[in-house]
Amino acid sequence: MTGAAAQAVLVRHTETEWTLSGQHTGRTDVPLTEHGREAARGLAERLAGCGFALVLVSPARRALETCELCGLADDAQVRDDLREWDYGEYEGLTSAEIELRRPGWSLWRDGCPGGEDAAAVGARADHVIAELAGAAGAVAIFSHGHMLRVLGARWVELAPEAGARLGLAPGSVSRLGAEHGTPIIASWNAGG
Repeated sequence: MTGAAAQAVLVRHTETEWTLSGQHTGRTDVPLTEHGREAARGLAERLAGCGFALVLVSPARRALETCELCGLADDAQVRDDLREWDYGEYEGLTSAEIELRRPGWSLWRDGCPGGEDAAAVGARADHVIAELAGAAGAVAIFSHGHMLRVLGARWVELAPEAGARLGLAPGSVSRLGAEHGTPIIASWNAGG
């Protein structure tokens, strides 16, 4: 990650009906709940004064809405690479429902039929990280749970599958940085 932006602030979108139910939400464009909207407005204070040089956001409604409600949409640039993991045939299912179809299934090891595996999501995360290398300062990134977990793993030069060990709650804020030229996770899953 040599030359990466000094800091990247990762914001997972706030609550949706599907985050409440535990359904895998990749390409389905669900809106925030009213509680999710309130939580997104609350992020404004936490992100105030950061002076972001760049704001990137997934094209999904829930990420765009979170970005807008916390006051950063005016400068935001949409990046398709920030979309959530494509769950293919498992879209809209809970992990328990998938387990009934495929005992022993692991998203991180097995991926999704008709969708993506960890390597594909990792390649998208690497594209985002490459873009961050040219940023003139801190970058805010509004995206999704699994995508941001992979992005965090890739930032610290781990395999995409290592994102399995980085839990991320709706509305959480995480900070990626560098220490003496080495990429670090400065804070993770704060406020989620």
